[in-house]
Parts: sequence; C-alpha cells; structure tokens
Amino acid sequence: MEAIPVLSTASGRQAWRAELGATLSLAWPLILSNLTYAAIQATDVVLMGWLGARPLAASALGINLVFAFSLVCLGLVTASSPMMATAIGAKIQVVHDVRRTFRQSLWMIVTVMVPIWLVLWNSEPIILALGQEPALARDAQTFIHGYMWSMMPFLFFQAMRNFVAALERPGWVLVISLFGIGANALLGYGLIFGHFGLPALGIFGGGLASSIVWTVLALMLAVVIVTDRQFRRFHLFGRFWRPDWPRYRKLWRLGLPIGLAMGFEGGVFSAAAYLMGLIDAESVAAHAVALQIAAMAFMVPWGLSQAATVRVGRCLGEGDKPGIARSGWTAWMLGVGFMAMTAIVIWSIPRDLITIFLDDTAENARVIALATSFLAIAAIFQIVDGAQVVGAGMLRGLHDTRVPMIFAFVGYWAIGIGIGAWLAFRQGWQGQGIWTGLAVGLAIVAVLMLWRWTRRETLGLTRVAS
Repeated sequence: MEAIPVLSTASGRQAWRAELGATLSLAWPLILSNLTYAAIQATDVVLMGWLGARPLAASALGINLVFAFSLVCLGLVTASSPMMATAIGAKIQVVHDVRRTFRQSLWMIVTVMVPIWLVLWNSEPIILALGQEPALARDAQTFIHGYMWSMMPFLFFQAMRNFVAALERPGWVLVISLFGIGANALLGYGLIFGHFGLPALGIFGGGLASSIVWTVLALMLAVVIVTDRQFRRFHLFGRFWRPDWPRYRKLWRLGLPIGLAMGFEGGVFSAAAYLMGLIDAESVAAHAVALQIAAMAFMVPWGLSQAATVRVGRCLGEGDKPGIARSGWTAWMLGVGFMAMTAIVIWSIPRDLITIFLDDTAENARVIALATSFLAIAAIFQIVDGAQVVGAGMLRGLHDTRVPMIFAFVGYWAIGIGIGAWLAFRQGWQGQGIWTGLAVGLAIVAVLMLWRWTRRETLGLTRVAS
C-alpha cells in the first residue's frame, strides 16, 4: 500500500502548505454548511423530543425512510461536482461545459422526484411491512406527508452548491444555510405547537416546516447565482428546457454508482432504525438521538470529502499527478484527525450530549441509557467513518464510482448489517449489537477505499475520463 507522501524539500513543504490552505479555504464553508444542514435536522429531532418519545420515534422512522431516498438522489447530483471541477481544471470551454453539466443535473432531479413522491405518499404500508407498530407507522406517514416535499428544493440547493464549490466560492452557501437554522427552528416550533399565530399541526407541522424552509433556501441561492457577477456569466438557468442527452447519460453513468453507494451507506442507518423498531419504541428514539450526535460530527469529514472531490478533480483536469496525491492525502489526514478528536469528546460526555435532545426526566431515563450505550460504540467508529467518507470523495474526484459502490454494498450490507442483526437478535445484544455491526461495516469500507486510492496509478484512475 502506498505510504502518505512526505517531502522534505523546501519546495515540497511549500506545495503541501499551499494545498492545506486551498483545502481548508474550500472546505470550511462546506463544513459549516453541512453542519447547518445537520442542525436543521437536529432542530426537528429536538422539537419532536419535546412532543414525546413516541412522536420522536415516529418522526425518526419517517426521516430515515425519506433520507434513504434523498441520499441516492444526492449521489446522482454529486456527479456534477467532479465533472465541473475537471472542466474548470482543463480550462477548455469552461462556461459551456459547466453549464451543460449543471442543467442536466437539474433534469436528473426532476426525472426521479415524481416516482419517489408517489412511493413516499403511500409510506405507511411500507413501514408496516418492515415490522413497525401500526400507530408508529401511521404517525410516520403523517410526518412524511409534510416532509417529503423538501426533497426537490433540497436537491436543487445541492446542485447549485456543487456549482459554487467547483468555482471555489462556497461562502454564499454558508450564509444562506445559517439563515435556514433559525427559520426552521421558528417555523417548526410555530407549526408543531401552534405559536406565532400559526395552526398547531403537531408531527405534520414539523415535516411541513422543513419543506417550506428548503424551498426558501433554494430560491435564495438561485437569486445569488443569477445576480453575482462571477456566477451569472454561466447563465445556468437559461434555456433550461433544452435537452442534452449525451451529458444527461454521462451524469447517470457517473452519478448512479455514487447514488447507490451513498444509498447503501445512509440506507444502512435507516435499516438500523427499523431494526430498532423490532426491539421497541425506546430503542428507536435512542437510536435517533445517538445518530443525530454522530451525524453532527460527520458533517466535518463530509465537507472535507466534498473539498477533496473538487481539488482532486481540478488536478485531474490539469494532469497534475503530484497535485492529485497532495489534495487527496491532505483532506484524508484532516478528516481522520478531526474524527479522532470527536471520538474523545463523545466518549467523555455522552450524557451531556444526549440531554441536549431529551429532557433528563424519569420518563426518558431508559431512552437516555440506551443512547449512552450506543454512543460508546459511535465513539469507536468515528475515525473509520471519517476515513471512508473522505476516501470516497478522493476517488470521486478521479471519476471512480463503480468499484466504490461495490465496496459500500459489501461493507455496509453484506457484512455490517448482517453482523449487526446477528448480534442483536441471535446473541441478545439488541441495539448495541446493531451499532457494533455498523462500526464493523464502516471499518471495512474505509480500508477498501484507502487501498484503491493507493493503487490509483496502477489502475489508470489518474487519466482524464473522456
């Protein structure tokens, strides 16, 4: 396996320092934007926790079902990021090439949304078929009926975010996302509990608030793109109705494996939530809280992964193989280092983190105890979780998506969820067994991603894709 390159010359150190600065400059707004996205979801969890453990469990089932579909679609859209970055690095017909990719990424979103909405509208039978309590399934569908409409504006927002990130100007995304946190908290509070002159819609109101907020955020970023001088020269939304079938097909070829890989990863956590439902509602609620805490930490390596995709993709377009190595390894070391620190924090103060989401009362005592035991395992897998997500971003920058998709399926589903279910139900570990299986799956995928990255030259991944 290739070692992490270390250059002792002054020029080598300067190149690494320059790459570190470029990666951090691109990554920090993306990281903070990811954190605001997680904060919006965390707000939903907090508000549902105020309603009670059972509404929290029902909304968790709904969010996890929508999340599985959203991740697949997000993977499709993610394909536009390395394609735009490589076009910018190649410096050939940049405006035309970037515009083609962006427009067809929006076409992909429109293509998939209608059938997904039809499935989600009729989600109660699906949730029942997964062995959940009828009352929880009914309430989960009520939440989904409000929440499902957030998917299209959320994906439009991500497509536009990929564009501004490819130009290495993600600051506007951060500003708009920060607005979204406050807007979601206020609107969700009003629509759930009936404050500010709004109707009290309960669990449905929490989902509806997220749909409204994501629509507003997408419109705000679109306004920035059509008015900012550097962005508007691309005319991204002009003649949106014109098809570009070659680029559309290329996005599907690159994006479908990314979408399936992300779906396998996110879907395994959704599957874990439904396995928790086979235990009891308290386990579902504890899983939702523990997963939300882990997800907040995950936003940092995810942002570094997105930065790695852009930086590696640009170096690929320029034909700069040493630059490919520097950009990939820089992001990887930052991501793994950060997750090592968060593992220590989660291990040290789990109860303090959990009681952010749940009141420390006798009624919630069992949920808090379960969540604490889950976080003890989550602290262990933080490091490998960071390694696998940044590794995936590095490979996406090389337009390498099909084999990582296979890695994700084998690691998360054939091994991770299999071990988790076996430990939970055959060995009596219950929820702790499910989380142990998740940790094993993440570790295996991390090793496979890193192995493939170190063999990129041998595999011909550093040649620009046609």
